[in-house]
Amino acid sequence: MKGLFTKEAKIGIVTIISLVLLYIGINYLKGINLFKPVNHYYVVCTNVKGVTISTPVFVEGFKVGLVREIKYDYHTTNKITIEISLDDDMRINKGSYVTLVNTFLSGGEMHIQLNKYTSEYLKPGDVIEGRSAEDMMSSVSDNILPQVEQLLPKIDSILTGLQVLVNNQAIGQSLDNLQKTTGNLAATSRQLNQMMGQDVPVILGNLKTVSSNMSEVSTNLTKLDFQNTLNKVNQTLDNMQQMTQRLNSKDNSLGLLLNDRALYDNLNATTQNASNLLLDLKEHPKRYIHISVF
Repeated sequence: MKGLFTKEAKIGIVTIISLVLLYIGINYLKGINLFKPVNHYYVVCTNVKGVTISTPVFVEGFKVGLVREIKYDYHTTNKITIEISLDDDMRINKGSYVTLVNTFLSGGEMHIQLNKYTSEYLKPGDVIEGRSAEDMMSSVSDNILPQVEQLLPKIDSILTGLQVLVNNQAIGQSLDNLQKTTGNLAATSRQLNQMMGQDVPVILGNLKTVSSNMSEVSTNLTKLDFQNTLNKVNQTLDNMQQMTQRLNSKDNSLGLLLNDRALYDNLNATTQNASNLLLDLKEHPKRYIHISVF
């Protein structure tokens, strides 16, 4: 067994096996599976910025292949050919195209935009149109940076105005006043807390006492016989009404005195005669009194 291979043959076999394993390993690191059947297509474009060997190829976000080789056509300007290997089951409709997209994280990517409106397919080895999509940096450079340049003078003016505003002495005075106001509010808050802790309980106690007294008064009021009281009041009112009717009537002395004019005139005349009699008696007493002596 030892005589079948010479030392040189063994070294050659080991070298060949090592090269094969190295080749397979390098392709594996590139993402190329040598044992998986693939189809090769060619993409012609004018700019391959960000695209390298082993750049992934996607269809609707799903990885279907890799970039195998990139060639620049030195005879025709603005023409670069990219060889891509796709899964054997992947079929590309005629009229489809490939978009080259640059991202911040993964660099360049190739996205196949399928033409789903036809049932005819390209054959392996056919050429696919390549288009360069506007990347984010280009969009920023073309659209955002000009607007930023226009805003810079305005920002400078705003910063200058802010600096003038900050250096204004009135702002310092306003801050001092605000600090004093905050101190006053703190003092007021302490006084309010003190009042809430001392005065309010006393007030609440007084309110509780008043409430108890009102409750007692209400209880006493509920014990009163309002019906009996109302009956007595009605009886008193009836008596007053009867007395008023009697006074307005002429069937009694008071009624006659109040309502009969003749009786009033007679009484008035009698009073006047009595007054005259007393006056005459006072002035001429001898007319009425006779004193005889033996």
